[in-house]
Amino acid sequence: MSARPAAASAAKLPASLRPMLAVAGALPEGEDWAFELKWDGVRALGFVEDGVTRLVSRSGRDLTDTYRELADGAPLDVPTALVDGEVVALDDQGRPSFQALQSRQAARRAGRAVAPIAYLVFDVVQIGSRSLLGEAYRERRRALGALGMRHRLWSVPEAFGPPGEDVLAASRERGLEGVVAKRQSSCYLAGRRSDAWVKVKNFRTQEVVIGGWTEGEGRRAKSFGSLLLGLPTDAPGRLAYIGNVGSGFSELSLQELLSRLVAMEQAESPFRGRLPALRSRRARFVSPRLVGEVQFSEWTADGRLRQASWRGLRADKRAEKVVRES
Repeated sequence: MSARPAAASAAKLPASLRPMLAVAGALPEGEDWAFELKWDGVRALGFVEDGVTRLVSRSGRDLTDTYRELADGAPLDVPTALVDGEVVALDDQGRPSFQALQSRQAARRAGRAVAPIAYLVFDVVQIGSRSLLGEAYRERRRALGALGMRHRLWSVPEAFGPPGEDVLAASRERGLEGVVAKRQSSCYLAGRRSDAWVKVKNFRTQEVVIGGWTEGEGRRAKSFGSLLLGLPTDAPGRLAYIGNVGSGFSELSLQELLSRLVAMEQAESPFRGRLPALRSRRARFVSPRLVGEVQFSEWTADGRLRQASWRGLRADKRAEKVVRES
């Protein structure tokens, strides 16, 4: 099958699309698997129509103004295409840093320099009037490789063949999050989480919903001690308590988070049942809408996060869509 981009003069893209999602699991084996490095950033679909770019998060939130430098100019050799990728911020050593990406908005407001960003495009689901949703991953990657990337901040990261152990080891050596294994014969299942894509991480992370905070003491007397974390339950607006997190915050993130929490404060606890005794000052509660991400060592037998460390807010995620990672 030819991978040459189709003519796109009268082509129209869908008004919206939800990206395909991966499941967490063990590294798969077999010749039908390709392996991509897992980039530590924000998932974004790139809608390019008549050379004008719109970036949209996996939850449908418009990110174009947030990452304006990625949307300026005509990024591709074709006027119309829909691509899938990850927005990343780079640290001083040129590695993707989720914390650097999270701190960009706060740094701008404080008049500080912001970390440079890039858009790593790893899939394409439409070129001109040609939909690639039903085509195999290997064919979509060929089509993606044939697209000319004009934008200096857009690039196509490499996909590797088996064995996946070598790719995972390389990701660990580079300090990256892990790999995503993708079945080469699989089509693009928009809006679905599928075992045709398997994410294998070098460290454990979990998306969480913030349900409150504990008042700070000592050097944190003017901020907060820890965040109270939960996962959605079957009852709307109610959370199952999974622990708290008090480490991993910068001074800037403490103040930014506290201002948002105060604005969302409510008297009623969003947690199902009683909270365990907390060693810090009294707990204060918020409407359970903010999603964050933590790194942790393991799940305890009673369903709590052990040794959790804060990684940042996930503005691209909706609270009701957060699930426990296997």
